[in-house]
Order: sequence, then C-alpha cells, then structure tokens
Amino acid sequence: MGKLSSFLLLFFLFTSLCAAGEIADDLSLPVDAGFPAFTAKKLIRALNLVPKDLSPDHATAADVLPGSIIERPLRLLVFPNESSVEDLGHHAGYYRLPHSHDARLFYFFFESRQSKNDPVVIWLTGGPGCSSELAVFYENGPYKIADNLSLEWNELGWDKASNLIYVDQPTGTGFSYSSDKRDIQHDEAGVSGDLYDFLQAFFSQHPEYVNNDFYITGESYAGHYIPAFASRVHQGNKAKEGIYINLKGFAIGNGLTDPAIQYKAYPDYALEMGIIKESDYKRLNKIVPVCEVAIKLCGTSGRVACLASYLVCNILFSSILTIAGNINYYDIRKECVGSLCYDFSNMEKFLSLKPVRESLGVGEIQFVSCSPTVYEAMLADWMKNLEVGIPALLEDGIKLLVYAGEYDLICNWLGNSRWVHAMNWSGQEAFVSSSEKPFTVDGKDAGVLKNHGPLSFLKVHKAGHMVPMDQPKASLEMLTRWMNGDLAEETSESQGLASDMNESPTTDSTHASLSSTSSIDINTSSSSDRS
Repeated sequence: MGKLSSFLLLFFLFTSLCAAGEIADDLSLPVDAGFPAFTAKKLIRALNLVPKDLSPDHATAADVLPGSIIERPLRLLVFPNESSVEDLGHHAGYYRLPHSHDARLFYFFFESRQSKNDPVVIWLTGGPGCSSELAVFYENGPYKIADNLSLEWNELGWDKASNLIYVDQPTGTGFSYSSDKRDIQHDEAGVSGDLYDFLQAFFSQHPEYVNNDFYITGESYAGHYIPAFASRVHQGNKAKEGIYINLKGFAIGNGLTDPAIQYKAYPDYALEMGIIKESDYKRLNKIVPVCEVAIKLCGTSGRVACLASYLVCNILFSSILTIAGNINYYDIRKECVGSLCYDFSNMEKFLSLKPVRESLGVGEIQFVSCSPTVYEAMLADWMKNLEVGIPALLEDGIKLLVYAGEYDLICNWLGNSRWVHAMNWSGQEAFVSSSEKPFTVDGKDAGVLKNHGPLSFLKVHKAGHMVPMDQPKASLEMLTRWMNGDLAEETSESQGLASDMNESPTTDSTHASLSSTSSIDINTSSSSDRS
C-alpha cells in the first residue's frame, strides 16, 4: 500500500501541474510512453540487442565450473605492419559467476606496454547494458578499427600506463550471457557483487598482479556502478574476504551518480549552452520540483516509486531534445547520426568476423552492443543516489577523480560539478574553497582542475561524453598523472607521447571556470519562439 500511495502522490502532483497550466502541453508525457519498456527502447535507439542464442559452443565457456575462468591469448593481426598481438599479453576470457544460475562474464585483459608493475585498471562502460568493446575499439583500448575492418594501434591507449581490464557487464551485455533470465541484475548490490567475484577469480588467475595498485574507471551509467563496486572492494578488504585488492582510487567520467542534483542541472546547462531559450527554461523548471519529489520517494518507497521517478524526471531530458532537434546529446556540437548518435557499425562488423570470434572464444554468441533487456531491468536503479557511499571511501584515503567533457548534455559537467561540490565529507569546505588550476597537456589548455586531498574534479575542454575518444592524449595524461598523485603537473612522459592531441573541431567558445558554462551556438529547431 505504501508503494501505491507514493506513486499516486507523484501522479497527483504531476497531473495537478498539467491541469493548472504550469506545464506546457509539449512537456507532458507522450501518448506512446509505455511504462517502462517503450521508453527504454526509444532512448537507446532500438538497437538489435537480445541474444538469439544464449549458449556458445561447449568447447569455449559452457563447461566451466562456477567461479572458474577460461582465458586465451588473442591471435589478431594489427596493421600497418601486420604484427601479431599474440606475444603482447593480450587476452580474452569468460568467467562463470558462482552466485548465479548460469551466468558468464566476458572480458578483455591487456598487459601494459610499459611494465607489468604498472597499476591494474578496470574499465566499466555504462548504458546500463552497453558493452565495454565500445571503449576497447573507440576510446582507450590498444586498437582502433579501420574502415577496411583491420586493426590499427591506438598509440594513446590506456594500456600505455596500466594493465587494463574491460568487462562486459552486467550479464546480458556484449558477449556476456546466461541461459537463465533470472541472472539478469536489477540493482547495484547484484552488479558490484558479480564484479567483486570476478576480481577475486582474476587475481587468482594472475597472482603476479595482486600487489599492483588497483583503480576502477568508467563512464556514463558507470557513475552508478563504480561507487558501488569501489565500496564492495573496500568492504571485502576490511572483512578480509578472499584476496586483498590494492584499491587506490576510482574515476568517473561523465557519469550519472546523484540524479537529484544532476537532473536539476539539465535546464541550466541547456540554457547557458544556447540549446534552449529563456521561455523554454522557465517551462522546464516547472517540472524540476516534481522530479525532486519523485527522486525522494524513490529513496524511501521502493521499486514502483523509482520507476515512476525515472519516467517523470526524464521528461526534462526528452523535452530538451524535442526543442533542440537532431542534436547529439553526447556532444552538442554534432548531429545525432547512427546508433547511440555515433556510427559504431564497424565494431559490430568486426566482431562478427569468423577469425575474430574464434580468437575471442565466443562461439556462436550474438554480440550485444547495448542491451534493452539489461537497460530495462536496471530502471528502478536509475534514480538511486550512489554518492552516499563515496564519503566513507574518501575518509579512508581512497582517491576519487570525477571528470567530464564540457560538451556532453546527458551527463553534463555542470551537474557533475554540483554533486561533487555538494558532497558532505570532512574535506568538503576545503575542496569548495580551493582554487581552480589549469590542466595543461604539452603546454596547451586542456581543462580546468579543482582538487583537495583525495578528491579531484576535472572539466575537460573540447570533449563530449566520451572523453578518451574526443581527447585521447589528454585522457591518457589525466589517468597517468592522477595515478601518480599529481594531476596538476605535466609529466615527463607527456613530452614523449605523440604531439598531436587529436582535438575535435574547435569552436568560438571561451573556456569558462567551473562555476559557469561556456556558450556555444547550437542550430536548434522546434522552439516555439525561435526567430
């Protein structure tokens, strides 16, 4: 009865505003807004994402005992010199989850190009339900996919500074699978528990890395995964569960972590970046109080209230997209083209090649780049506040880096900056009052940095949602310097990297401080008062 009462209260508040004319007709719930399946599939562009065959060949992963890993060296050719990666410590494998009915997580492991003593870094892609292969081939992995579907070296991959792990998670993402749909996760406790079990098995398989520093990284919805995962690792270390994992820090890139603060920032960011007009801004801000009430109910009233808050609060985001037209909500300088507003079709073509699949050991498993099944299963988790567990990690000296590309709308830097500044911990006052510093790479302005003690926030210039893709050199420098303990200082390694920062097209905007946005002219459409 409590859950139903919460939902009815939320529904009453929203419909009352609509009836009173406080919310314009174009900001009301769409007539085709199924709850919640339609919304989930619409937001991820209706990709073909449910595996038709949930079981690969028995010769690969099917007979693995629960808690065990099957790992194989990759045998791929990398052009232009057609060198093999077989001797470079590149691996792919399956881990059979012990606390599941039949689930297996697929992963890549790339040994550092520099030293096996480099930190171990795990990368988590968001979604929820999007494969980490997106990062492997388009962001910070060791390869890039050429138009002819050959592999090229990424000279700015994060394996130049770390031993790098990518996991397709939660179950049902990428090449990860189960023959039993009960293995689909619905919350962060389940996700972080699976990842912790994977790490225990990974370090058992690779004991030579147990004493290395360990860092958790990722982007987007990983703003939920990462704090929960870091807390689970820290909890396991304190309780002396299994292998001690040498957790030193965690980094969230353009993440969704504290929805109450971040959703409220949508109208502010959109107005200051020229995406909407003042009249649009006033109408959108009528929804904000309803969204805030909805998120509070999610925190106290359970699943039904959380699903309702997802639907209500996303009116803010979808309304901005309606006003803006065909904008790329991951990079507002661009139009939305292809799946997820980018053309990642070469990755799916490459991963469908028979020699590639044989090297990866995935049998006949269908690759799932972004899963609507996983996405929908996690909807009740969406509006949960994952900031709440972070202060305890900071107090114990575990570092946090929150970074954000300045041209991302969906997880914009403004909302991220606000929750970081609002976070209640012993160093909050000192962090808030600390001065901003330039983040420079090769003597060039690459961002604005603020830090105190274990907490750092970096606004990355000329980047959207996928910072390592848009600014690969700056992102590698960021990682290296952060792990070395001095994010503000350029390292000597910086001078040895390729001189070209591979910047995205420049704009006329000026780079503002962390207290304001930098405006950019967006060719928006559909605004009722557009001149």
